[in-house]
Amino acid sequence: MLLMKQRLQKILSHAGIASRRTAEQLMLEGRVQVDGEVVTELGSVADPVVQDIRVDGSRVRARVARRYVVINKPPGYVTTRSDPGRRRTVMDLLPMSYQSLFPVGRLDMASSGLLVLTDDGELAQRLTHPKYLVEKIYLVSVLGIPGPSVFEKAARGIVVEGKRLSIDNVRVLNSRQSRDIAKPRTRMRVTLRQGKNREIRRLFRALGYPVVELHRERIGPLSVRGLAPGAFRKLSPAEVTALKSELPTGARRTRVK
Repeated sequence: MLLMKQRLQKILSHAGIASRRTAEQLMLEGRVQVDGEVVTELGSVADPVVQDIRVDGSRVRARVARRYVVINKPPGYVTTRSDPGRRRTVMDLLPMSYQSLFPVGRLDMASSGLLVLTDDGELAQRLTHPKYLVEKIYLVSVLGIPGPSVFEKAARGIVVEGKRLSIDNVRVLNSRQSRDIAKPRTRMRVTLRQGKNREIRRLFRALGYPVVELHRERIGPLSVRGLAPGAFRKLSPAEVTALKSELPTGARRTRVK
């Protein structure tokens, strides 16, 4: 396990035990222990998350600053921390200082767009648990030109391999001929709240309109607008607060525009 070590004085100060100067005095007096060993050396470091730090026998509970970033994931990267097949993962897009984060939710290898990474397990649960119904918006291109009846079926839901798949909202942006004139394409904006694994791809394939491009542009209040493919940015405190407040109420609705 990678230890995120800090000077003991800093740990005690951040935990609200004492000022850094007073923390140094506590150490010199032999009142500070790390994993059962008295520490008096002022340059000593420890990891407040995984090590047992005590002052006068009382456990120091570290205030851990959680980190949150979003990546504009390009196609060709696997959404996982590591891959036994040695394929490129989204972690390859982050510097070493962010390797302790983990991706939240799914975005398959062929898809692109917004992906949240964090070390906040509570937030990860909020974003992925079906009961929270956090809105996710995708730009989707399919082969063919689906008619209104297809979108009505997608909104009502169909059963595919024993699983009911559906979308919450769809808005057609345009339909056009591709270079292969026999294969026109339709571009649309699709909204999901309770997404299953590869739900959009599986749903439209079953309806006869395979997805050829899928890009997630929003999760709740978050967007990748202005973020280059493969780039990442830290979330602001205001964005984290807004994301944590995403607790939709009421029954799930489906609309076709």
